[in-house]
Amino acid sequence: MSFVGILVGLGVLIWLSYRGWSVLLLAPAAALIAAAFAGEPLLAHWTVTFMRAAAGFVAQYFPLFLLGAIFGKLMDDSGAVLSIARGMTHWLGPQRALLAIVLAGALLTYGGVSLFVAFFVLAPMGHALFHTANLPARLMPAAIALGTSTFTMSALPGSPSIQNAIPMPFFGTTAFAAPGLGVIASVVMVGFGLWWLSRSEARARRRSEGYASPTRALADAQDPLLRERGSTATHFDPMEMAHGARPTADTGNAEEAQPGTLGSLIPLMVVIGVNLVAGLWLLPRADLSYLETARFGGLRAGQVAGLWAVLLGLAAGLVALLLLHRGRLANLRGSVDAGANAAVLPVMSVASLVGFGAVVADMPAFSTVRDWVMNIEAGPLVSLALSTNLLAALTGSASGGLTIALETLGPAYMEIAQQIHLDPSLLHRLAVIGAGTLDSLPHNGAVVSLLAVCGCTHRESYRDIVMVSIVGALLALIIVLVLGTWFGSF
Repeated sequence: MSFVGILVGLGVLIWLSYRGWSVLLLAPAAALIAAAFAGEPLLAHWTVTFMRAAAGFVAQYFPLFLLGAIFGKLMDDSGAVLSIARGMTHWLGPQRALLAIVLAGALLTYGGVSLFVAFFVLAPMGHALFHTANLPARLMPAAIALGTSTFTMSALPGSPSIQNAIPMPFFGTTAFAAPGLGVIASVVMVGFGLWWLSRSEARARRRSEGYASPTRALADAQDPLLRERGSTATHFDPMEMAHGARPTADTGNAEEAQPGTLGSLIPLMVVIGVNLVAGLWLLPRADLSYLETARFGGLRAGQVAGLWAVLLGLAAGLVALLLLHRGRLANLRGSVDAGANAAVLPVMSVASLVGFGAVVADMPAFSTVRDWVMNIEAGPLVSLALSTNLLAALTGSASGGLTIALETLGPAYMEIAQQIHLDPSLLHRLAVIGAGTLDSLPHNGAVVSLLAVCGCTHRESYRDIVMVSIVGALLALIIVLVLGTWFGSF
């Protein structure tokens, strides 16, 4: 009955979260269902097992959610996000509308801007661009997904995404773990995704299929259903999009108030550059031995150095942003407050999924599942990729599934890696890429939210999303698995 309870709890979690119920309520309810089927004490699992795991996630990752959300909000309110998107589309032109959307999304998210901020900027611009190019709007969600939710999230070395940060404390790695494999995976994802999109575009033109108005209204950032569905997908609460203030020009021309494209890119480059210097040079050479004292919990430097490097990168990016664009932030305090508030719901939602995973991991039946996963004959690399894939798919969240997998299985994988002299950087990169594949199933919050923001339906656009977000990522994962098995981490 214990295993049945886990399946029932997962089913309730998937079904009701897709219908817009809050994960803050669903996750503990699903955990209690699993515990009830196993005959376990309910209140103990809710107030102890569940809450300890959830609180641990918040304690470890809330600073990253906080700085990431504030940075994204200030980039948006300063006009920098819009300037980058417009600059990219102007440079490439409407004849390369798909490529322009992909590259604009990639630049924004690799530089630390939340994918939700990118969604709400790229979707309206994409409609205008697709209208000019006479391309069907149904292709736009896949183009945005390829640029914002694939290689910049899981593969590109140095990405400040929360998914790329989660393995660091478990494996003692940095955001630049296995850079060569990450670059190869990124090339595969981008190459396959662009090939598929160009193929879809050519097919649409052969059929004389042009631009048509969206079949449904574009979602508003204040939509409570979109808010709940997207809360586990990113580090930004869409409800805070309308708070703060965008730049205005005295002449009334909004474009004159926007910063230049190069000036807008500088904060993103600062985030990446400081992250690189801090993660690969500054922190490894710093004396962090004080962390091993009882005062700081006896931590190893590797457990925090990677996360600290990302935080330093985001903090430096914020400073650069304020130095360059302070005059364009009409209500600085309002924008900062909105960014800070935007971090709360996502971190608590993902933490709730982690709490659910902790309760499931404590059920008697889970030991059977764990033993089966750990003893897969193909080896620990395949086992790790499979476990992160499945958990991300079941939870509909790459960050939630990845954290659950590493909380329950991470120490065991690390022990195996030490025994067979396997570089933890390879485990890091495989785990993140694995979590970014089957997470894009129809119930995924980012998928549902992206379709709503673009005014498209699953029937119209999901097939293309599957190809660029799932098939391309799975192909990259297989290639990294093969190369990692043959050559190790590089």
